Amino acid sequence: MSLKRMPIRWKITILSFGIVAFTVLIGGIIIIGNSIESKEESLGEHALVTGRTIANLPALKEGLTESEGWKKINPVVERIRTINSSDYIVVLNMNRIRYSHPVEEKLGTLSSGKDEGPAFGEHSYTSKAEGVMGVAVRGFVPVMNEDHEQIGVVIVGNLLPSLQEILFAMKSEILLVLLLTGLFGITGSWLLARHLKEQTFHLEPHEVVQLLVERTATFQAMNEGIVAIDNEGKITIMNDKAKKILGIKGDQRKQRIEQVMPDIRLGDVLSSGQGVYNEELRLGSTLVMSTRVPIRVEEETIGAVVIFQDRTDVTRLAEELTGVKAFVDALRVQNHEHLNKLHTIAGLIQLDQKDKALDFVFETSEKQERLSNFLVKNLKDYSLSGLLLSKVSRGKELGIEVVIDSQSEMHRYPPLLDQHDFVLILGNLIENAFHAFEEMEREEKWIDVSISQNEHSCSISVEDNGKGISSEQQTAIFDKGFTTKGQKGSGIGLYLVNNIVDKGLGEIEVFSRKGEGMSILITFPMILEEDSYEQATGY
Repeated sequence: MSLKRMPIRWKITILSFGIVAFTVLIGGIIIIGNSIESKEESLGEHALVTGRTIANLPALKEGLTESEGWKKINPVVERIRTINSSDYIVVLNMNRIRYSHPVEEKLGTLSSGKDEGPAFGEHSYTSKAEGVMGVAVRGFVPVMNEDHEQIGVVIVGNLLPSLQEILFAMKSEILLVLLLTGLFGITGSWLLARHLKEQTFHLEPHEVVQLLVERTATFQAMNEGIVAIDNEGKITIMNDKAKKILGIKGDQRKQRIEQVMPDIRLGDVLSSGQGVYNEELRLGSTLVMSTRVPIRVEEETIGAVVIFQDRTDVTRLAEELTGVKAFVDALRVQNHEHLNKLHTIAGLIQLDQKDKALDFVFETSEKQERLSNFLVKNLKDYSLSGLLLSKVSRGKELGIEVVIDSQSEMHRYPPLLDQHDFVLILGNLIENAFHAFEEMEREEKWIDVSISQNEHSCSISVEDNGKGISSEQQTAIFDKGFTTKGQKGSGIGLYLVNNIVDKGLGEIEVFSRKGEGMSILITFPMILEEDSYEQATGY
């Protein structure tokens, strides 16, 4: 198990216990160090006291003046050493000859100690030195005669206990401290970890991070504005779409909602605890459709969230997807065309040209009926037939001849597509062709529409002799937001067409020359291979 995936309980337990153990270790080192220092001072004082006691012995002073005085001095000094629990005592005369030593073979020999010099200058002091027996604290005391002349030096040595000896001597205290710190450290860490686990809804840290990243990405990807506040009315979440709709820049988190969005009325939801669904609100100059709901955790309201969308975008998108706008335009055009024809017939009758009026009626009815019969017979779908009839009428009103290829036919839709997809494709392509003639003077204006189908493919072709587009624009016309209509365009029509082509695994070909016209050919496969079907549907 990696450290990242380790449960938070174990992480906190190990970390807390590690901190406690490290603290105990540092404290132990300091205590042991102070203990050693205190022991060293105590041994030094003890050595000086013992050294002064020996230096004042009359037998010592007398023996130091004799040539083999160690025979008298050493037994006396050894008894005192034993009584005072000193590790060793050495007596030197002014020539540094040993008159007392725990090793009898060294009696009468010359001492070569390096820290003895100041003692021969009538100084009393202590020093620490490492010898064969270990590290010792040594006390140096000068020996003075009756005439206050120095005649020798007494050296008393007390060995310092080793670290192992000190720890062994304190083993009971150390074990008790380790037991208590371990018990309370592990228990406290475990209880803290459990509390944090409950506060994070039993999620591990990496799960919380993943959830936060996914939540942020989801909010930013949504096409609705999202704003959330805490129980103090301060903004905690505001996605980019909300900023775009409201025209807000910068990070608004921690700001009060009333300062940023005074008309949103999220405070009412926070105080009442009741949600408000699908309500129109005016936020500044923008009309939005909003839903406002409280955020609850364990039956307690901790904040509120509003989800809203620009009403203009909602209406335009609905019109694009359902084709309502296209059919409304078609009905308006047909109504206008029929009024013109009725006015023509009425005028001929008033001029007493009844035969011509009757011929006009028959001719008009025959053309309309012939076109209607052709579309119903060859397309087998009233939605497409009605759309094409309306576009032909619309073209007449604009002075543009819309020609439906006489070889056009379609009896079934390609896999993964339906009538709504084809209505959207043809409606947008023909409307774009109409736009290609705006502000353009040309005697003949025409749009050719062709729909062909066989066992293997289905093709839609829309061609015009309008103003066309440049080669640079051809690569961008299917991008969302791109338009050549200026403020009149939404930049979403051909984007939706391209999405449908991708959905049906089709292909788009664009041919255009500036000032000469444009042709768009879309081809869909009628039979999908298994791999292509899985790619499109995910199953």
